[in-house]
Amino acid sequence: MIMFASDLDRTLIYSKRALSEMGTPLNKEMVPVEKRNGENISYMKETALNLLKELASEALFVPVTTRTYEQYKRIFIFAEEIPVTYSVTSNGANIHYKGELLSEWTETVQRKLAEECSQKEDLMKLLQGYKLPGKLKIADDLFFYFILEEQITSDTKKQIGDIAAENGWKLSLQGRKLYFMPSPVCKGEAVKFIQKREGITQIAGAGDSLLDVPLLNVCTYPFMPRHGEMASELMSTNTFTFTEFQGANAGEEIIKSVHQLIKRSSTLLQESL
Repeated sequence: MIMFASDLDRTLIYSKRALSEMGTPLNKEMVPVEKRNGENISYMKETALNLLKELASEALFVPVTTRTYEQYKRIFIFAEEIPVTYSVTSNGANIHYKGELLSEWTETVQRKLAEECSQKEDLMKLLQGYKLPGKLKIADDLFFYFILEEQITSDTKKQIGDIAAENGWKLSLQGRKLYFMPSPVCKGEAVKFIQKREGITQIAGAGDSLLDVPLLNVCTYPFMPRHGEMASELMSTNTFTFTEFQGANAGEEIIKSVHQLIKRSSTLLQESL
């Protein structure tokens, strides 16, 4: 059985800002998938959404996101249109099974946090001198990020990234959001937990950021959109499969590729019986 474990924002779904940045027109081909305060804020291509519905009925589809569970629940298609048994949120810190938090996984993560990294308050103090230009947000009392008002320089990014690494944290810049994430909080480890729990043999996965690399590293078939944070650095390594397109077209391309994998796997299984 194949599991499709995928990041959401800027991989499968796209905000208006992301669509604009990547040159994907917000036209009649696009359908809303997320609401906030009654307003549509994220979209997919309609063909991609329909194919994802079909894919999720044939394989185990697992959304894997840096969003908190409350933010994740704004994506209404997972409640109304697409069957989701497992969801991974807060970058792997939490796994929900049929809407219920898996406490055994949460306890494992909390133990690793206590053993392997500095407290977030200590790291925040070390970063105060950089006066990062943006609004600070704390998620699940677990990690933090800045919604940047202006881009930081590559030198600043390297310096604060080094400080984070020295304290057991990692840094990721996703659009305007600059994330500081404790290293034990990992999408890949959460997906491996689900794989073992369900007896999954193969994983197809997709993600666009540095925080998605641990997820892609545990996948049999790893996909990254060519607009991804790490794409320019990783494209020459032949480690992942990169899309031909970017933006929402890349999301559609990934779903099509995974759908074909599932179909091929099903055909091979039938032929072997």
